[in-house]
Amino acid sequence: MVDRIPHNAPVLVIGLGRFGAATAGQLDRLDREVLAVDADAVLVQKWSERVTHAVQADARSIDALRQLGARDFSVAVVAVGSSIEASVLITANLVDLGIQQIWAKAISRSHGTILERIGANHVIYPEAEAGERTAHLVSGRMLDYIQFDDDFAIVKMHPPKPIRDLPLGQSQLRKKHHVTVVGVKSPGKPFTYATAETVVSTHDLVIVSGTTADIERFAGLV
Repeated sequence: MVDRIPHNAPVLVIGLGRFGAATAGQLDRLDREVLAVDADAVLVQKWSERVTHAVQADARSIDALRQLGARDFSVAVVAVGSSIEASVLITANLVDLGIQQIWAKAISRSHGTILERIGANHVIYPEAEAGERTAHLVSGRMLDYIQFDDDFAIVKMHPPKPIRDLPLGQSQLRKKHHVTVVGVKSPGKPFTYATAETVVSTHDLVIVSGTTADIERFAGLV
């Protein structure tokens, strides 16, 4: 049985390009201990004072990873994406070192398939996911958008006309539109959980969950 990984476990981040640097920086802001590794001395120097540790090394070498103490980490992020060969080799090294959770960046579906087959637990497609998210937001009907693997999404939006000025329980959202209002934010107030008695006004924002297609149709109602 795989041991449960502590929520505050140190993280090994390999690659300090835009994605890797953003990941390492956010982890540091979340008070996670980070060992950032990159072959570029300039990037390592830039991030040396922004994360717990930053080291120049070639992670394509399993011996280099051993010397860094990589096997002591239970979580690693492979943020190398420009070179598929390097990404695959680094991921394979981490698998061989027994890292329990490996998150790896992919630049294409075929790249991601290879990463999964050699042992990456989670494959991330930052460019594709950002593009899909932007496509949903440019219409202006949605203010934020998160989609999950099974075509399920959670969206922040202005309330369409069919749910304004009446209790949500009377709007029959699930029956008519197959979506659920999860939360509501009134101007100057924090988000609150929605109930059947919640009345949504024109000036409110709502958090809605459902399939991507159902949410798109719901957001288009006027």
